[in-house]
Amino acid sequence: MGIKAFLSKPLAAWVHSQQQSWMERPAQAQEQVFQTIIRKAANTAFGKDHFFKDIQTPKDFAQAVPIRDYEALRPYFDCLKRGEKDVLWPGLPLYFAKTSGTTSGTKYIPITQDSIPNHINGAKNALLNYIHETGRAQFLDGKLIFLSGSPVLEQVAGINTGRLSGIVNHHVPGYLRTNQLPSYETNCIEDWETKLDAIVNETLQERMTLISGIPPWVQMYFDKIMSRTGKQIKDVFPDFNLFVYGGVNFAPYKAKLYESIGRKIDSIETFPASEGFIAFQNAQDDPSLLLLADSGIYYEFIPAEEYHQPNPRRLSLAEVKTGVNYALIINSNAGLWGYSIGDTVKFTSLFPHKLVVSGRLKHFISAFGEHVIGEEVEGALHDAMKEFPEVAVTEFTVAPYVSQGEGASYHEWFIAYDTPPHDPERFAKALNWHLRRRNSYYDDLISGNILANLKVTALPADAFQQYMKRQGKLGGQNKVPRLSNDRTLADGLLEVVQP
Repeated sequence: MGIKAFLSKPLAAWVHSQQQSWMERPAQAQEQVFQTIIRKAANTAFGKDHFFKDIQTPKDFAQAVPIRDYEALRPYFDCLKRGEKDVLWPGLPLYFAKTSGTTSGTKYIPITQDSIPNHINGAKNALLNYIHETGRAQFLDGKLIFLSGSPVLEQVAGINTGRLSGIVNHHVPGYLRTNQLPSYETNCIEDWETKLDAIVNETLQERMTLISGIPPWVQMYFDKIMSRTGKQIKDVFPDFNLFVYGGVNFAPYKAKLYESIGRKIDSIETFPASEGFIAFQNAQDDPSLLLLADSGIYYEFIPAEEYHQPNPRRLSLAEVKTGVNYALIINSNAGLWGYSIGDTVKFTSLFPHKLVVSGRLKHFISAFGEHVIGEEVEGALHDAMKEFPEVAVTEFTVAPYVSQGEGASYHEWFIAYDTPPHDPERFAKALNWHLRRRNSYYDDLISGNILANLKVTALPADAFQQYMKRQGKLGGQNKVPRLSNDRTLADGLLEVVQP
């Protein structure tokens, strides 16, 4: 065992003991976060506009601060982009995390001196928690790869601005910097395909032990390696034993990734966002994620079915229940207040408070009143693939097809197969059955002959990659929406495969 692996174990034990203290008292940890951030932001422009000095309780806060998305908070963000101080948080942001929004164009999310530890420590503690749980620290003695966006930062009003993954790259602990790949020069390459070739060149002969990234882009990396070597990943990187991922549900990619690797390895799921590092998987035998209750973010939870109502309930962590879909609202030391990040979550346990990401508020299909969400289509696909073990899926999305008079409307699934089902018709029927089982509204529409059974449109394995390339979103932290309530993405995919 190397020196880094050896020294990590007492640090991991200390981090775990700190974690246990707030896991046992999450409501108290949240109350402390709430009082701290309210008091510190009282003299900001936002704090004055919303009477922070008069706020004593979360109920006071909910009455003073409405729920907003990026667009609704844009006037405050625009002030920051003009270089104004003390707008949402004391002083100026340390960074802007630049991210693409579906309705707001490019978004500039502030990261402050107080909030940057949330991003850095969240990722670090996920690894240390794994070391404490399993006793496995040898990965720290090998090479670690983080497939991420470019670390090159631009200036906006004198504030360093870039993709979150690029920003975080500047804060990799010094003791890991010598292990980190790719090189800074390679990481700065903007074109994803060129960058991927360079990453393969740099890593092919190295002792890779940890690989981290969004699953579809990691799969592209594996595909390139296997194409070049003719070997599975386990034979190219025999010491690769830990996969860290986040951003999308792993289940649709799991079979192909493990097939590419050639053996099962440990994995850690994380829930990072530009707005904050929310949760990480803290147990190998439980896929749900531990909510970080003491990390500078005060959470509110709105029952998803109430989100668009005029006065939805805003629940604290002490009030949530298991099995309920909640819209996630954050208030943080980055200066985000009543901020809806667009994700929905569902708690799987309380004490500890653990959750799964169940979908996106804006990514759903309800063209016919069914309100199908991401968790439901991902679950239906997962169960259908269990029945058809030969199937390997590269990527997929679902869109409504609205009949113009001939036949009933239906859901159209666009699936890029690495390995297609032996019987596509039976596979589509299995998908349909599992979706009906998960969503009673969809089931009623099928039973009432208002909707026809879903149809699957098979696409080439690289169809989504080609589509993302046309959109200028290939690689990095970009993700394909699982669901759309219109045909924009569907039509774009068809243009790629049927020009």
